[in-house]
Amino acid sequence: MDTIANLLTAGQFFVVIAGELILLFIGITFLVGLLHAYVPEERIRGVLTGKRPGTGNVLGAGFGALTPFCSCSTIPILLGLLDAGVPFGVCMSFLLASPLLNPVILTLLAALVGIVPTAIYAGITFVAAVGIGALLGRLGYERYVRDVTVAGRPEPCGCNAGHGTRIRGAFTFAVALFRQVLPYLLLGAGIGAFIYGFVPEDLIVAVAGPANPLAIPVAAVIGVPMYIRAETIIPISAVLLEKGMGIGAVMALIIGGAGASIPEVTLLAAIFERRLLAAFVAVILGVAVFAGVAFQVLAVI
Repeated sequence: MDTIANLLTAGQFFVVIAGELILLFIGITFLVGLLHAYVPEERIRGVLTGKRPGTGNVLGAGFGALTPFCSCSTIPILLGLLDAGVPFGVCMSFLLASPLLNPVILTLLAALVGIVPTAIYAGITFVAAVGIGALLGRLGYERYVRDVTVAGRPEPCGCNAGHGTRIRGAFTFAVALFRQVLPYLLLGAGIGAFIYGFVPEDLIVAVAGPANPLAIPVAAVIGVPMYIRAETIIPISAVLLEKGMGIGAVMALIIGGAGASIPEVTLLAAIFERRLLAAFVAVILGVAVFAGVAFQVLAVI
C-alpha cells in the first residue's frame, strides 16, 4: 500500500510541476523570441565592438543574459564576437553569463524558489561574469585562444522586417526552443517526482543538509559531470529544498551543472587552450561555491 501511495503522490507532483513549468516556459520563451527579433546578433556585435573593458564587460554580461540557452547556440555566438574583434574580456563576460542568466532560467527559478532568492542569484552571477571577464582580459588570457576561423556566418535577420514578420519569427523561435527543452523539463519533473515520492527526507538532510560543511563544494563539483541543464535541475531543486537539502548546495549544483557542462567544455576545448579551459572551469566552480555559501549564510540570517 505504501508503494501505491508513493506512486500516487509522485504522479500528482509530476502533473502539477510539469504543467506549471510548461506554461511558464511557453510564455517567457515567446517574449524572448520577440527580444531576439528586435535585437539581432549582428547588432549585439556592433554594440560590443570597441567598448572599454568596464563598460564592455557589463554590456557583454547583459547581452549574455539575452542569448539562447545552451552551449550549442552560445559557442557559435562567442566565435562570432571574437571574430568581429570584440575584446576578449567582454567575450568572457558574455560566455559566463549566457548559460546562467537567461530569462527562462530566471523565470523558472523565481516560480520555484521565490523572487528574492532569484534576485540574489542573478546579482551574484552577473557581478561574477562582469568581474571575472574583466580580470581574465587584464591577465592576458586572450593568448590562450586558438586561431579558429568562423565559417558559415549567419545572414542578418532583417532589421527592417515588419512587426508581423518579427512576431511570426518569435513564435517559430519559441516553438523550436520548446521542442528542444521539453524533454529536459519533463525529465527534471520526473526525477523530482521520484524524489518527492520515494526518497526519505532524513537521507537528503544527512547527505546534503545545511549541517554538512561539504555539501556545497561537493554539489558544485558533481554538477559538471552530471550535465544537468538548468531547465532540468530547477524542478529537481524544488523537491530537494522541500526534502531538506540546503539552499546553498542547491544553488551550487545549478551553477556548476549549467555553467560548465561537459558538452560546453568539450566545445570550448576546440577554441581554448588547456590553461584557459582550466581557468574557465575553475571560475565556474568557484562562483558555484561562493554563491552556495552566500545563500546558506543568508538563509541562516
